[in-house]
Amino acid sequence: MSRLSDAAMERLRQAAEAPDLSATRYRLIERIGRGGMGVVFLAEDQTLGRRVALKVLDLPDESGDLAARLVREARILAQLEHPGIVPVHDAGALPDGRVFYAMKFVEGRSLSKHAETLESVTDRLRIFQKICDAVALAHSRGVLHRDLKPENVMIGPFGEVLVMDWGVAKVMREANSGAEAAPTAAASAAAEPGTRDGSVVGTSGYMSPEQARGESAGLDERTDVYSLGMILRFLLGGEARKMPAALAAACAKATSADRRDRYACVADLAADVARFLDGLPLEAYPDTVVRRAGRFLRRHQVVVWLVVAYLFTRIVLILFSRP
Repeated sequence: MSRLSDAAMERLRQAAEAPDLSATRYRLIERIGRGGMGVVFLAEDQTLGRRVALKVLDLPDESGDLAARLVREARILAQLEHPGIVPVHDAGALPDGRVFYAMKFVEGRSLSKHAETLESVTDRLRIFQKICDAVALAHSRGVLHRDLKPENVMIGPFGEVLVMDWGVAKVMREANSGAEAAPTAAASAAAEPGTRDGSVVGTSGYMSPEQARGESAGLDERTDVYSLGMILRFLLGGEARKMPAALAAACAKATSADRRDRYACVADLAADVARFLDGLPLEAYPDTVVRRAGRFLRRHQVVVWLVVAYLFTRIVLILFSRP
């Protein structure tokens, strides 16, 4: 018997994992990727005539815990209505028993790839502001992402910025509540991944020190602020000596090992980025006379050079007009 080629084996594997959509409104088109514990397929919603992304559980799940986690992820996303977060359209179980949810199909590429095409610091900071907006909305609803990184940010063909993969999100509290509350519908669907101290949730290089230590109970908005600070550092080239001093200070504040020294919330970090773009002093970079003078010169370069040229011309005329 001849051995099947690797390509043939891969086709058989994909055919085996293809979901049974026969009793649903969806028509399978192709497999487009993987997200956490599920495979993502491109499908057509035949009722509405649009393409959607179907995330389908594809791991063994005798206990039902993974299915509950996927449903939990869908419910969390459904609570986060924002242009920077992919909307969920549907959720349920397929005829083969696997849990799925349907979401908007997004074409584009990850921030890690898109950043290679960006030359302007301003363009990079505008994208970062949009990421902050989406995360701030999630925090206002009591949800931490816990795995923010360039690979989990998608840039669409028209400049859309989308924060993806909320599979390890943590529900802190009911929306608009200042204290820990009873579990929400999303939280009660399944135990959150990494809820017990000692469980490490996140991605090395972007997770906060408290995440790396396996802490869970005390996490708050500053955990995501740390990850956003690392994304900002990535967007600016990664090395403090290569970026403007004010932005290096903002990165340092956001990624402080002691979260008490970080920005208190995402809005504060975003506000410092906005101040930099507007040529104003940053919270992370205290103002001085020299820095004020430098900002003035940068903001009024044309006028300053015209004045310098005028004074130089006057001096030359005075010198050469003397008898």
